[in-house]
Amino acid sequence: MAVDLARILANVTPLVEGMLLLDTVRFAAPGGPPIFNPDTGLYEAPEGDILYEGPGAVQPGSLPETASAVVATQPWVNETSSKYKAFTPLTAPVAGRDTIVTVAAIHDGGDQTLVGRQWRAMDPSQGGTLGVIRITSLDQIQQTSGEA
Repeated sequence: MAVDLARILANVTPLVEGMLLLDTVRFAAPGGPPIFNPDTGLYEAPEGDILYEGPGAVQPGSLPETASAVVATQPWVNETSSKYKAFTPLTAPVAGRDTIVTVAAIHDGGDQTLVGRQWRAMDPSQGGTLGVIRITSLDQIQQTSGEA
């Protein structure tokens, strides 16, 4: 009896989507350098054209890292690389590098402080022939300064 992997994946995909993709995420082209929002006190990356808005999730990928300058005699760079992952259905478009990912809405009982937070896609969305959801590596857009 041969295993019909395509049929198994077709049955697993709705289950995985229903368990993980509980929130609404927006993927947009970058619209320019960060702009200070006096209402929130944060710098926000302006969004250009919306590429996708729909079911998704954003989760931490690993602990933040601090990068050092290229020249050994220079001080440490005061910027972290905050690694996150965005999960979207396979029907969502592949996010290109530098796509702005924003959490637009959170499910009941979820962390509402994530609404409005932004990340930048580090690389195009990952894909695979046996995937059931699309995964995009993200770096959080830092809110500590106005430097672009």
